Amino acid sequence: MNSSAPATEARLETGVTYAGRANALARQQTGEWALLIAALLLSDVLMAAIAFRIAYWVRFEIPISVFSPDALPTRAFYERLVIILTPVWIGIYALLGLYHRENLLGGTEEYSRVFRGTAIGLSLVVVAGFLEPQFIVARGWVFLGWVFTFLFTCFGRFSLRRVAYMLRSRGAFLSPALMVGANQEAQMLAGQLIGWGTSGLKLLGFVDGEQSVGEELMPGLKIVGSLDQLDSIIGRLGVTELILASSALSREQILDIFRRYGTAEGINLRMSSGLYEIITTGLSVREFAYVPLVGVNKVRLAGHDRMLKLALDFALTIPALILLLPLFLLLALVIRLDSPGPVLHRRRVMGINGRQFDAFKFRTMRLDGERILAARPDLQEELAANHKLKVDPRVTRVGGFLRRFSLDELPQLLNVLRREMSLVGPRMISPEEMTRYDQWGQNLLTIPPGITGLWQVSGRSDVRYEDRVRLDMHYIRNWNIWTDLQLIFQTIPAVLKGRGAY
Repeated sequence: MNSSAPATEARLETGVTYAGRANALARQQTGEWALLIAALLLSDVLMAAIAFRIAYWVRFEIPISVFSPDALPTRAFYERLVIILTPVWIGIYALLGLYHRENLLGGTEEYSRVFRGTAIGLSLVVVAGFLEPQFIVARGWVFLGWVFTFLFTCFGRFSLRRVAYMLRSRGAFLSPALMVGANQEAQMLAGQLIGWGTSGLKLLGFVDGEQSVGEELMPGLKIVGSLDQLDSIIGRLGVTELILASSALSREQILDIFRRYGTAEGINLRMSSGLYEIITTGLSVREFAYVPLVGVNKVRLAGHDRMLKLALDFALTIPALILLLPLFLLLALVIRLDSPGPVLHRRRVMGINGRQFDAFKFRTMRLDGERILAARPDLQEELAANHKLKVDPRVTRVGGFLRRFSLDELPQLLNVLRREMSLVGPRMISPEEMTRYDQWGQNLLTIPPGITGLWQVSGRSDVRYEDRVRLDMHYIRNWNIWTDLQLIFQTIPAVLKGRGAY
């Protein structure tokens, strides 16, 4: 009886310590998120009011021939209507989870919810006008209000997100996390969480039963204990997030962890699919005889996702080709005057589902480039390692300028029209580079390569090859149309800066 007392007291002490730390962390995080949500509410109200006011200005105070000049309700009517519509809009946002922390600071899904919310708000106004004939409102104002509300609200949230990300770099809005498991999948998960500084998780280490405590698996991340010490580790480190690398654990271990923490207050339990290394195409769940089974999607984009991406590509590419035609002709002339050889260069690359094609580029190299490279073993070694040369003697004078501002890639708009490429996508690679992607290779070919992408806005050739692979996989796994739009807008300043272009 007495021999068990110290152990019982130790467990009680650990529980008290864990509860105290968990409560302190919970209070801190609750306060931080409450401030952010209050700021989002204020921003959404201001942005909606400003958007409706600008919509009124455009509709009624600017002489635009497309709008009907018929007499409609007074400005006072629209001001009263805005007072009603603004809280309605906010209520719709709240119902869609736009003030719930799980849906914030986590990617472009937030903007997708804003779009749905503004569309629902517009629909309510239209339905109100249909049901009540006395409710007369200018359709142009309603449409402009919808467009401006979406744009302004996204701008406000985007600005606040930048502030929150800055605060995350200083320790705010972070949840202490443990990786349960230490196999290859666990280390890949940890690498992505560390590399993506806006994840919101502060990874403290690994818990594993097969490796020595204190062993460093990654820079700054060690084995902090074994599975049977999980209670004390959580209490000691104040952990609020447990991430299970399911391929590293047995079924019994997963069930035991779920029984202990699945419904525990102050602990969020998250589990990988167990196929993290090989699947980026997405998973679907379907019931057979009331048994839910997980299926693997054959391609990353299908149905309306594929049509949306195709529509975005064509909507931007066709006008761009028309507007850029004079620039194409000028660049072709300058290239021919600068050095002998063809204007266009064809590079054999990998396309979707492994189909190879020729990607078009303006020629930036001399025709005797292979001879120059053969005389430089050091450059051959650098090229084999990075598939890029920082200082490339084969590049012409005009070619250096074209590469600096990515003008050499403009002919790839033709590849987009031929549906071989997309405006946004993973970095295109040659067949020889497939071996560098290892198990990721089959995932890379589930979506068309892009003219721009995460690697472009993250530093282009300054990004290490391993990080390029990680960025490509992140894009494929988390694709949505809002990500493409965001990356297109981010590409412009990235290209103008010329950082990492060689």
